Amino acid sequence: MSEVKLAAETRTEFGKGAARRIRRDSKVPAVVYGHGAEPVHITLPGHDLLLALRTPNVLLSLDIEGKTQLAIPKAVQRDAIKGFLEHVDLLLVKRGEKVTVEVFVQTEGELAPGSFLLEHVLNTLTVEAEATHIPESVTVSIEGLEAGASIHAKDIPLPEGTALAIDEDAVVLQVLAAQAEEPAAEGAEGESETAEA
Repeated sequence: MSEVKLAAETRTEFGKGAARRIRRDSKVPAVVYGHGAEPVHITLPGHDLLLALRTPNVLLSLDIEGKTQLAIPKAVQRDAIKGFLEHVDLLLVKRGEKVTVEVFVQTEGELAPGSFLLEHVLNTLTVEAEATHIPESVTVSIEGLEAGASIHAKDIPLPEGTALAIDEDAVVLQVLAAQAEEPAAEGAEGESETAEA
């Protein structure tokens, strides 16, 4: 996983008014915490941060007053309507340190021929990985699966150095038989007959 370098500025102003001023300057207020240190309030360049956050579990190399620190996003708040970044919580990490994160589950292949539906019981898988080698996603084959088949967490191949951080028997995907729709006309006719009587 590549690191994204961002220049951070410490901030001393807090509250809604200060946050609005920061966002007006195309920056995003953020908090960096972890390793027992006091939380550090910073601002980050908005556009660069937005691009970086397109990569799930991105590793950020923050330059805070000349000191470089590694962090991963823990919570990202976006405006519900416009989608711009409002605030980001970042967790400090060290090279070699194991962190617990969620990675997206992707599928490859086709289900067996027939009317089958694939249900994603879990969209993400909680894993433990080295902070500088967090996988963006994991991929599992659904080739030829039929109704009743399910894929458990333990069935999903993980990259080297990555381990499950959830119950290995947790169902991640399952295949269902598509339900045939009942004809709606019969029920409607029966209702009109009773209404007339």
